[in-house]
Amino acid sequence: MKQLQKIGLVFCFFSIIIIAVNGCAIIFQGTSKSMSFDSGPGAAEVWINGSKAGVTPCKIELKRDQEYSVEFRKEGFETKSYRITNSVGAGWVILDILGGLVPLVIDAATGAWYSFDQENINALLEEQQ
Repeated sequence: MKQLQKIGLVFCFFSIIIIAVNGCAIIFQGTSKSMSFDSGPGAAEVWINGSKAGVTPCKIELKRDQEYSVEFRKEGFETKSYRITNSVGAGWVILDILGGLVPLVIDAATGAWYSFDQENINALLEEQQ
């Protein structure tokens, strides 16, 4: 029984150390997010910040600490543009402050505490006249 208690204490100690030297946001959500892109009609090109990133439907990994301009392009259809913005989650900041200076600095430096304003983008493309 004492051996089991020692193992439990060691596990708790290392869990606290890991959380203390890392930010909460980087542990729970990471520095990037996989976003879904789809369009009607399908097979539209997805351009992110001026570079072709895929063809709908697709998932694209985006860094949380950046904002993006997205365009859906398909021959014979009007180009549809979107803006993906981000914001700092107040809950992550509070948890980091409670955890001390190190988690605060880590989440701020990595951008892990940012969240996007939307989970996915579905574009309805209109035919050109």
